[in-house]
Amino acid sequence: MKTLFKTLAVALLFAALPSLASAQQIADKKALTLDGAKKVIAAAVAYAKKNNAPGGVIAVVDEGGNLMALERLDGTFAAGANISIGKARTAVLFKRPTKAFEDIIKNGRTAMVALPDGFFTPLQGGVPITVDGQVVGGVGVSGAASAQQDEELAIAGANAFSTTAMNGMPSTVSYFDKDMVAAAFARGAVLVDGENGRNYMVHASHRDKAGVAEIHELDTDIIYVLDGTATFVTGGTAVEPKTTAPNEIRGSAIEGGVTRKLVKGDVIIVPNGVPHWFKEASNPFNYYVVKVR
Repeated sequence: MKTLFKTLAVALLFAALPSLASAQQIADKKALTLDGAKKVIAAAVAYAKKNNAPGGVIAVVDEGGNLMALERLDGTFAAGANISIGKARTAVLFKRPTKAFEDIIKNGRTAMVALPDGFFTPLQGGVPITVDGQVVGGVGVSGAASAQQDEELAIAGANAFSTTAMNGMPSTVSYFDKDMVAAAFARGAVLVDGENGRNYMVHASHRDKAGVAEIHELDTDIIYVLDGTATFVTGGTAVEPKTTAPNEIRGSAIEGGVTRKLVKGDVIIVPNGVPHWFKEASNPFNYYVVKVR
């Protein structure tokens, strides 16, 4: 009887081997749906309206670079549609933001421009759409106020799936690869905003000169210096304070307060309600800001 059971067990194992081998050869992959593509566009349009972008065409493609959805904002030039599709296609096929290729060409590798049009558009404003570490599509923007703003709109769209809130908390992990982060720091950009019930924001901040005095009535700033140096004043009294937005006050300078020299690697936490001012800053001065409300 034991021999019979052993024989049956071996037979069942060999019978299962083909299906096990097949399972190892097939990977589960996420795919961008039409509703998902529309969600990407909606996030980019919302960012454009919030930041008073004068126009832009937003294109979304699937993993293979095929157009899924496109929206042209009022006032955008007609050629923007084809350019935005090219940016989105380039971002997804190469799995990198298109600014990386623009920089490569600027640095002398001009042979890359020989790649065929439509397949390769090395202009800033295209970003891969990533969900749980998988590239599922690409978004391209053309026709906003500047190439930098094209990219900011694209990043906002690509982040559509990391901004869904459930019970006040994000439902997915937010991931930004090194190229997206470098692009955000080039002139400063918001990586994660405070929409959909989040009580935090993440800014990739950039300065090349002094700023204005700031008072955030609700937000605590957690600042981590990435590059450069700055003279930073906290406390004291804001000079000529004006309310510039709800719960946000700006001034021309600060009287009194504590002055510190910030360098690479420093962390400083400024509680809500405390005046602070970048009195001087090197060019460039890059720093992360996590805003907690």
